[in-house]
Amino acid sequence: LGPGEGRAAVLLQPFVHQVGGHTSMLTYDEHTICKPLVSQELSFYESLPLAMRQFTPQYKGIVSVHLKKDSLGNLTLIASPGLGQPDGCGRLDSAGGDPAVTLWHKCKWTASGSSEHGLVRWSHTQVTKTFKESCPGKKLLRTDLQYHTDSLLEDANGKQPERKSYNPWGLHCHRQHLNRMSSKHNENKLQQFLLLENVVSKYSYPCILDLKMGTRQHGDDASEEKKARHIKKCEQSTSASLGVRICGMQVYQADTGHFLCKDKYYGRKLSPEGFRQTLRQFLCNGNQLRTDLLEPIILRLKALLSVIRKQSSYRFYSSSLLIIYDGQEHKESADHPLPFPKPHGTNPSRVDVRMIDFAHTTFKGSKSNPNPTLHDGPDQGYIFGLENLIKILQNLSEGK
Repeated sequence: LGPGEGRAAVLLQPFVHQVGGHTSMLTYDEHTICKPLVSQELSFYESLPLAMRQFTPQYKGIVSVHLKKDSLGNLTLIASPGLGQPDGCGRLDSAGGDPAVTLWHKCKWTASGSSEHGLVRWSHTQVTKTFKESCPGKKLLRTDLQYHTDSLLEDANGKQPERKSYNPWGLHCHRQHLNRMSSKHNENKLQQFLLLENVVSKYSYPCILDLKMGTRQHGDDASEEKKARHIKKCEQSTSASLGVRICGMQVYQADTGHFLCKDKYYGRKLSPEGFRQTLRQFLCNGNQLRTDLLEPIILRLKALLSVIRKQSSYRFYSSSLLIIYDGQEHKESADHPLPFPKPHGTNPSRVDVRMIDFAHTTFKGSKSNPNPTLHDGPDQGYIFGLENLIKILQNLSEGK
């Protein structure tokens, strides 16, 4: 770090558990991620209805980020917590005084002119090293991330390869983001990023399902061309028939020690039956179906449903719903009973359900959008998707 940057500068790393979306999510510290600020999303977090707080990541403030290039042309993103952010963001600092400073110099992104698209390339050893550091003490998962954009999509037969590595999607987004930033050549230009709770930080092997909710994805401000594109995607996917489609997924396979990953292109092609099968696969750890998770997930989705039904004027266009659980089961054997009796019902932290991505969310009284198209009542498209999701999971739990 340059002498002028002080101790507080934080080197941002790609968030390795990003399974969907196209915005680059970055790791700020162990419990915090950051993403480029969109005023509509900020406005949502700043006026978040109390009832929705348990279903959204905690908003932690704003941070300024700039691109740094060293003499070798390596690109890194540096966050400067002190700059351009409201008071109150200082609460990110850990009790020890210094915010977590992640030094990651040894494995930087390299802008490689040799790759055909002139894309930022990550070498195998760098990837492996990062994953080792992001999961200390855990056995290293094999990575087969020699990055080519096309390999993310499918092989020649239109089949998507079963990925046995950490999810490559976040790296793909990050690389595109760095390319966009570096092509503008604004090395010291500060960009504002939102700081949000990392909702998977407490899981050893986070299994994540990213669901695009609702029957409509375009925001009120979308151009005609974008509107048509989104409508077509909805019509050709389960968004139209079920009000929900799969945007990304990673499931830890206990039998192989790898994550099975699927991206949005896979999710878009699924029929309603394929959607059901993939939902089942999300709860399959390679050895068995985790039927123990069905009830807690269904209860949490029902709780969310009752909250959404009460939110008048809100439209969560293009937002996602994450369903999360830990792929590492904590076996309760007879010789090691739990130190305290299990409360009746379920342990709520074993599963989590969170809404994310509010860049196109609109509601009455939104600061970023003083003249929003006013919508009456709750978001029926979102409700339709939630109801179908609950129904499918209930059928699964009844063995259908």
